Amino acid sequence: MRFVFAAAFLAAMPFHARAAEVPATSAVDDVTVFLSGAEVTRVAKVHIDKGEHTIVIGDVPASAIPGSVRVEGKASGKLDIGSVDTAKKLLQRAESEAADKQRKILEDSIQALKDQRTTVDAQAQAAKTQKKLIANLAQLPARPSSQTPSVAPPLDDWPKVLALIAQATGDASKLALDAEQKIREINRQISDAEKQLAALAPARTEQTEVRVHVVAQTPLEADLSVRYQVPDAHWAPLYDARLQTGSKTEPPKLSLDRRAAITQRSGENWDGVSLNLSTSRPSDGSSAPDIDTQFVDFEQPPKPVAAAAPPPAPALMEKRRSLAAEDAVGGNLAQEAAEPAIVEETVAQLQSAPFEATFEVPGRASIAGTGEAKRVLLASEAIEPALGVRAVPKLDTSAYLYAKLKLAKGTPLLPGTVYLFRDGTFVGTGDLPLLNPGSEYDLGFGIDDQVKIKHAVLEEKRGESGLISTSHVDSRNFRVNVKNMHERAIDVTILDRVPVAQNDDIKVELTGRVSPTTQNVDDKRGIIAFQSKLEPDEEKILEYGYRVSWPAAKSIVYGR
Repeated sequence: MRFVFAAAFLAAMPFHARAAEVPATSAVDDVTVFLSGAEVTRVAKVHIDKGEHTIVIGDVPASAIPGSVRVEGKASGKLDIGSVDTAKKLLQRAESEAADKQRKILEDSIQALKDQRTTVDAQAQAAKTQKKLIANLAQLPARPSSQTPSVAPPLDDWPKVLALIAQATGDASKLALDAEQKIREINRQISDAEKQLAALAPARTEQTEVRVHVVAQTPLEADLSVRYQVPDAHWAPLYDARLQTGSKTEPPKLSLDRRAAITQRSGENWDGVSLNLSTSRPSDGSSAPDIDTQFVDFEQPPKPVAAAAPPPAPALMEKRRSLAAEDAVGGNLAQEAAEPAIVEETVAQLQSAPFEATFEVPGRASIAGTGEAKRVLLASEAIEPALGVRAVPKLDTSAYLYAKLKLAKGTPLLPGTVYLFRDGTFVGTGDLPLLNPGSEYDLGFGIDDQVKIKHAVLEEKRGESGLISTSHVDSRNFRVNVKNMHERAIDVTILDRVPVAQNDDIKVELTGRVSPTTQNVDDKRGIIAFQSKLEPDEEKILEYGYRVSWPAAKSIVYGR
């Protein structure tokens, strides 16, 4: 027999005031982690006699959201639930009772070590003072006779005195070194003891107590499941991209491993749980925000007010307020309708979560409640990439290797960090955007030394044109040499830019022997690209440029 109850809906059946309390101990069994928050399922087994009872589950963390608590399960007989109540309470934990004695021992040990450190530190300071006094005595023979104290030993005794000074200096240095070593060891022992003390369970801790009021028709066994959500948990996608560039006879290969970094600070450890990762965000809003009508009207001139006019009657004041609201409806309602924080936040969240998917992590996993990240492997897939190089010679003459990957049908890739490996060597990290199935993306894998690029400026000239100098002219021309030293053909893309006129009187013309294959690359105005496929050992020369002209009576400035 199965029963389900939601804490948000309380049944209206009466209970005996002296219903027996049945304490129950639960353990985390299943966790679903969302991009923000998590749903935790605890399980408990209880034996219930016939009659009315209150099952008390006191080990739910304080971070559990009260409205999310749900109780369900199975029983060996008929079991009715009347209500489920939750409350925050300071509870004494069983493990903390056992730790009280150990806590007292550690606290006493830490205090004793601190006292010992104070004593050793005093010895170290005494040794330093002794060394300073000895150093002053060693300077006496070098002082003038007028500055030498009358109690100084005769000149013949100074060698013996200096020998004693040297021995005393060595003894003081040894004493100071010994004190420093003891202080380091004491500090280490104090640190270890403090870590042990911090690891002990607190004497009292705030927990969520769940009280389940039930009526059993017969003595029975019940397996209860308590589900609740906690806010301070999340997972973030990570990726490993491993590229094998191949050879003349072998095509390139790319393996993409999907991983997840899971962290939580819910106030409890998840030990040996069944773990699921979901792309949904249950804590976010489920509906789009309301937006009000916005009006626009001519601005009304302010109405003059007589200085000595008597105060208006209440009804007249209300009418004037209404008229003033109508006059300003365009501005005021625009401000009310804007609500920039809510609108912008909702749009950003929708862009990052256009779908829902759940990953079931194989086996059982343990995640500490200290916020340390737990990484798990979600999936691995093989992709046939198309390799190419991309360069911006005006800024950097290095050629960068890119792998064009196309996602097959399935689960989209969430935005996340990707760790890049090329031919078994780690080459750096990158960022993957949200990629839907069927979309293409160029993933960079660092510098490709097998493609050589040279960049030269052929001309930079500013002059005038026209018989009577009607305009100024600025000419720039460049040459780019590209050579493929791979054993196979490769696609090459050279990127550059030309100025974009912000005024109709400024004219920009492309010049040179070759024209760009693409203009306004990625919708960026003025960005041009030269694309070609180079065979092994093939070299290509690109000569291109631009010409800017503008009226002679004006001057121009280049900027962004």
